[in-house]
Amino acid sequence: MSTVPIQPVQDGGLDPKARGAARLAAVQALYQMDVASTPLDDVIEEFVEHRLGQDIEGNGIVEADAAHFEDVVRGVVREQRELDRQVNGALAKGWSLARIDSTLRAILRCGTYELRRCKDIPVKVVINEYVDVAHAFFEGDEPGVVNAVLDRLGREVRKGAGAGDDAAGRS
Repeated sequence: MSTVPIQPVQDGGLDPKARGAARLAAVQALYQMDVASTPLDDVIEEFVEHRLGQDIEGNGIVEADAAHFEDVVRGVVREQRELDRQVNGALAKGWSLARIDSTLRAILRCGTYELRRCKDIPVKVVINEYVDVAHAFFEGDEPGVVNAVLDRLGREVRKGAGAGDDAAGRS
């Protein structure tokens, strides 16, 4: 399996659009694993080889950060039980992760994983990025749910740093 390189920007940092594309692809990959029972290694290979940065219906897609994509997908699968426990605790009373749409579940798992494991990415960036991903799939209240849940979890996981508490930084 070959990997797509991370897309650097001129100042030596990572291209924020490449990370955003990786997040969207991670949600899609987890959704595919959930609904089609595609094995982890197969879905990662399929996305890296055939989807990340490819033209879709004649539209060029931003090249994704393959390393971030793979880290998020593998991390969510590896830590799913703990991620689900945390998300369930942050959902509104009477709601559970099992009760919500599988795409929304994937978004919340990915966002929670990044809050826990990607400490170099500010809470505000993680929240905003996954709210944007939610807007790509939903027109209703779901982006607000993503915002509220990830903000609660950001405060819990990062010891009080919610959406408004940390400066903009790497995405």
